[in-house]
Amino acid sequence: MSRPQDPHRTFLPFGNPFRMILPKGSSLSPKMLDLLNTFEENLAGRLRELKPAGKEDVLCLTWMRSAMELLCGIHADIKVLITALELPVCDWDDKWIDVYLDNSVKLLDICIAFSSEISRLKQGNLFLRCLLHDLDSASSNKFIQARSSLDGWRQHMGSKNPRLDNILSVMDSLAQTLDLPKIKNSSKGKVLMRAMYGVKVVTLFISSAFAAAFSGSAKKLMDLPVPETCSWGQAFSDLQTCVNSKVRNIHPDKISVFLKEVEAVESGVGKVYPIVQNGVENPVEADVLQKSKSDLEKAAGELSQGLDLVAKEVDSFFQVVLTGRDALLSNLRLVGNVSDQLQTNLNLQGQSVR
Repeated sequence: MSRPQDPHRTFLPFGNPFRMILPKGSSLSPKMLDLLNTFEENLAGRLRELKPAGKEDVLCLTWMRSAMELLCGIHADIKVLITALELPVCDWDDKWIDVYLDNSVKLLDICIAFSSEISRLKQGNLFLRCLLHDLDSASSNKFIQARSSLDGWRQHMGSKNPRLDNILSVMDSLAQTLDLPKIKNSSKGKVLMRAMYGVKVVTLFISSAFAAAFSGSAKKLMDLPVPETCSWGQAFSDLQTCVNSKVRNIHPDKISVFLKEVEAVESGVGKVYPIVQNGVENPVEADVLQKSKSDLEKAAGELSQGLDLVAKEVDSFFQVVLTGRDALLSNLRLVGNVSDQLQTNLNLQGQSVR
């Protein structure tokens, strides 16, 4: 019995965000255009490099590691752009600051959820290590202990991660902020908001891909339209179409996990389980068990190694977002302290005059 296709999650911001950022007839100086073009060209190049070559390369841990490296890269690029714009925090509109701080909290929540799911998968691997150890043992009751490890693994992997379940609402909320505020009389502000739009779209798409991989549900995927006026739009659309279409067609006939390394472990467990349940009665079955155990050991090792690498990149992204947020807050406090000190000096000068 085939599964009905999950509806595509399309988010359409109110109106054209670029029309609000760069109204018709507006122009930027050559310097501002050069900064914006450099940022967007780098973004397009990163997106093209992330496009998977084949179906087997979609939502595997290697691809997810590269995707998280991309996020770290583009968030670092936005910091470089802000520095190059020479736009001090005191010149930022309050709306920009509010949106940035709110979005950064959501991104930190997403990172925490992904880290918790990686930890859960690692905990599942502990059951497999016990299983493999039991099968190496010469004890007569090794199959009893192995069955206990397998049952523990199945129960653990069948549990739900509440943090991951809450990610959908966080991503929906983040998607609603794609509609950016109108910028008046600030070419630097227009460049900053347009660049931030690109970062936000890519971050949201990759987050949805991670959520789909970890949850095993294509409903977590998002289809984000991008205006044709941005130079990175085609590269993003190509990547999004490639990933989303391949994921939705991986298992059209059943509900299953999409993470390739987890599927390899599940396959290995499926081969070992009946042998452990029934026992080994002849040399042929013993050889089959040895081969199945070897395959499972390899799959579990690749899963563990891949999770470690992705966890490292998720933590790096968390730190990038956190340091950016802390830097903004520090600058805001500094501006506030300078303003307070200036007001104090003015008051003292006024008292001395009187």
